[in-house]
Amino acid sequence: MGAYKYMQELNRKKQSDVYRFLLRIRYDRRNRSTPSLALIEIVILARCWEYRQLNVIHRAHRPSRPDKARRLGFKSKQGYVIYRIRVRRGGRKRPVHKGIVYGKPTHQGVTKLKYKRSLKTTAEERVGRRCGNLRVLNSYWINEDQIYKYYEVILVDPSHKTIRRDPRINWICAPVHKRREARALTSVGKKNRGIAKGHRYRRSPRKATWKRRNTLSLKRYR
Repeated sequence: MGAYKYMQELNRKKQSDVYRFLLRIRYDRRNRSTPSLALIEIVILARCWEYRQLNVIHRAHRPSRPDKARRLGFKSKQGYVIYRIRVRRGGRKRPVHKGIVYGKPTHQGVTKLKYKRSLKTTAEERVGRRCGNLRVLNSYWINEDQIYKYYEVILVDPSHKTIRRDPRINWICAPVHKRREARALTSVGKKNRGIAKGHRYRRSPRKATWKRRNTLSLKRYR
């Protein structure tokens, strides 16, 4: 197996002692006395403590998980950019003044509300709003602590000649792909819409299915 395969297997076992240790520490390249740190040099450059000290949205020089980034379409060449972002964990609180909801009692809940989409979609939207001249290709999870979840978002420059001349990626240069993360056209966006491959997803999306089954439709002439 190649090095990426070992890294992929390590990422699948996030509760292992090795991976939990990797999530907490930052590897110092100057310290080469311990042989076990050779694995850390491959897998990790900066982790949770360092992420907390950086800005909420900042550009990463290289992906923290190169195996995952390459599987999602990242290429180490001009036109591809990696941005790192942290999103606060937890449920969604209703944004009302002083917790007062003016309306029916059924709508008066403020806390214990769950966001319908994942935090990854929120991360993609915020990065896409920050980098308006780039297109969001995909994103992946890299770390989390008690307060935040950390993601890395892959962006593509549609104006770069390297991208426009590459037949494998120049589809994203079309105007129809502007703000595709805000319209739930990325991988995680389609997943939250109930669109995927397999026998469970051959019918209409979940929301449309629920609406069809819970709506009484009476034709005019019946």
